[in-house]
Amino acid sequence: MLILLPPSEGKAAPRRGHPLRLDTLSFPGLYAARHEMLDALTSLCSGDAEAAGATLGLGTTQRDEVARNAALLDAPTARADRVYAGVLYEALDLGSLDASARRRATQWLAVTSSLFGLVRPGDRIPAYRLAGGVSLPGTGPVATWWSRHLDGAVREAAGRGLVVDLRSSTYVPFWRPGPDLAPKVVTVRVLHEVAGVRTVVSHFNKATKGRLVRTLLEDGAAPSSPARFADQLAALGWKAELGPSGKAGTRLDVVVADV
Repeated sequence: MLILLPPSEGKAAPRRGHPLRLDTLSFPGLYAARHEMLDALTSLCSGDAEAAGATLGLGTTQRDEVARNAALLDAPTARADRVYAGVLYEALDLGSLDASARRRATQWLAVTSSLFGLVRPGDRIPAYRLAGGVSLPGTGPVATWWSRHLDGAVREAAGRGLVVDLRSSTYVPFWRPGPDLAPKVVTVRVLHEVAGVRTVVSHFNKATKGRLVRTLLEDGAAPSSPARFADQLAALGWKAELGPSGKAGTRLDVVVADV
């Protein structure tokens, strides 16, 4: 099974650690694409800071992010599951899982990254700032760039198993399943229900996805189809409703009442 996660925009900058080595990251087939993206970002941020900030969508109080990007090649690194520090990752709390669940996390989880394409939790990366909607000189739109490179990596990671897609809308264009793989993909949406009315609440959506992934890692079952995945969630106490199938896979709504 492969569980695709979004990154967090906010990241915890490592205070110490070896510099980045692209050749040590998972999915080595992405090496060349990562190298070009990294070169494009560091080159942009090594020039005019104001222009770089505008390209990256950063405000005047975020110029330190530009300087951080410019120094990525020499910056200290840490495990990706420690660098990504948003709401989803706080709820997931990989470090507190038992040994078996942590091994599953290493095998099942992959984070969509604007800079690296895909990374595993144990990959050592620096803190960086590059949103999925940015277009960089030299590579063009980040999402378009990765859409040309990620299919092989996703297929390698998924194998014959199910792909559980928890990415946010910004990162969906990075990879879309082909017709042959779509039946093995389930896209998860979290809905908050109050008095019969269902809505999407961003912060709560992220926290719920983190708790959901944690539950899956602790359970250890690896269902082979969207229908069996829905049954697994129901057995684990989640309200899961299987929706229609389409080009992106089969939609599954997780409905929750408590914020």
